[in-house]
Amino acid sequence: MKSDIQLQQDVLEELAWNPSTRDAEIGVAAKDGVVTLSGVVESYAQKSDAEHAVERISGVQAIADDLEVRLPSSSRRSDTEIAHWAILALRWNVKVPDDRIKLVVSDGWITMTGDVDHQYQKETAWEVVRSLVGVKGVRNLLHVMQPVSSVPEARQRIISALARNATQDASRLTFK
Repeated sequence: MKSDIQLQQDVLEELAWNPSTRDAEIGVAAKDGVVTLSGVVESYAQKSDAEHAVERISGVQAIADDLEVRLPSSSRRSDTEIAHWAILALRWNVKVPDDRIKLVVSDGWITMTGDVDHQYQKETAWEVVRSLVGVKGVRNLLHVMQPVSSVPEARQRIISALARNATQDASRLTFK
């Protein structure tokens, strides 16, 4: 297990490496595998990028996110504007069934509800709206309808996929 000091240093280096968090003033504390982020960021996208950067560090067992999104005046938008842009952004993304997603925007926070067929659609919808100007946060309450495959079914599908690709992958091998 990493020491608290090493874990803190690893997180600070990862945040400095990431272009979207490099210039942010983010405080980092680490204790017993729990990393606490504090400070102010200029967008929800920057906040979520910081969280994802910390998740990539080995030894992190939990994140306490005390980051505050404080939008610069040039990024402030009314809830109505955010709602309109979010609807358009979802419509323009072919991976998202926008007709089944309902949005509520309150004080810069977007809440998404509705049903999607697959997990990737839920994640894509979040990706689409999180970076919109004026967004302070996103609550992704989308429900995934597609049931998870059973273990034997998933195993067989993985084996089939490997077999389909094996011939193609083998044809790329060269020997000297």
